[in-house]
Amino acid sequence: MDVLQLQDYPIFIGPCEEALSHFLGSHPYGEVFVLVDENTEACCLPRLSGVGELAKAVILRIQAGETFKNLDTCSGIWRQLLDAGAGRRGLLINLGGGVIGDMGGFCAATYKRGMDFVQVPTTLLSQVDASIGGKLGVDFHEVKNSIGVFANPRAVFIDPGFLDTLSFREVRSGYAEIVKHALIADAGLWNALKTKQELAALSWIELIPPSLQIKKRIVVADPFEKGLRKTLNFGHTIGHAIEAVSLQAAGPLLHGEAIAAGMICEAWLSFSAGLLDRLDLEAISTYLIQVYQPQPLSASNYPAYLQLMRNDKKNEADEINFTFIGPPGTAHVNQKAGEAEIRASFAYLNGRLGDQGLG
Repeated sequence: MDVLQLQDYPIFIGPCEEALSHFLGSHPYGEVFVLVDENTEACCLPRLSGVGELAKAVILRIQAGETFKNLDTCSGIWRQLLDAGAGRRGLLINLGGGVIGDMGGFCAATYKRGMDFVQVPTTLLSQVDASIGGKLGVDFHEVKNSIGVFANPRAVFIDPGFLDTLSFREVRSGYAEIVKHALIADAGLWNALKTKQELAALSWIELIPPSLQIKKRIVVADPFEKGLRKTLNFGHTIGHAIEAVSLQAAGPLLHGEAIAAGMICEAWLSFSAGLLDRLDLEAISTYLIQVYQPQPLSASNYPAYLQLMRNDKKNEADEINFTFIGPPGTAHVNQKAGEAEIRASFAYLNGRLGDQGLG
């Protein structure tokens, strides 16, 4: 069991039953609640059967999926806590992916002005991204994470064994954040990753710790996203808009799938701004297309993408704010791009995919 110690809480990496049991034994909460969805209740909760301290825990249930990451679901969580008689001295264990971690943490941080919570992320995405930093929240009016708070958990338990419960598509989605961390902060890691196209052959127990170290370094230096932490937004300004629009369609994209497309577009913007050279742009685009096989962006959706980007919480002075990269391993925050340039980045992606996005 490896331990990554942040200033306010530890992150345990490895089989989590013993570590979670020790945590609960040394922090005798009178009430323990576990937040699950139908997937994590069926596939992940049984993997904690050896944690005897959970025998009397109250199970709180929500529906799975990003479409339920909203205030209506929060209302249901708060109602379940109230109905169970939860007080401020209880503990909420968020067992699930990024949706459960973000929303469960937000509900805990606001319930009766705050109760303790711990994160047990069960997806690769949540293990390498949402597990560090204390950013909590929900989507509102199709704008991702537009309602939320900063609040740290008491502990995080990252068990790569949970990844065995995931589909290939879910694992691939989480991998996008590992690629992003490399592109913004570790050229050596990027050079290693870009030779890996068979994700099934990757060792997550080896890749998760260096990715977490990157995010830890950034978050510790800038806990409230005033400067350096904005580097973590690479690929997300456009990617979040693509994801939000796709959620209204019959076949919504997973977060990492949308972010992969966003990274290609924002890499092109980085090239257009003179920060990234053409060879690096080519390498990034080729790799992400090979791994994620993104679909072309329909021109009919461009206005919706742009409107969502205008509503992004990172914007300042009515300008759309980006993080650009260049060269790989370095990032540049508070970059701006106009509508024509953003549309050109969409055209670049579609051109690489052999489609003009006219559908």
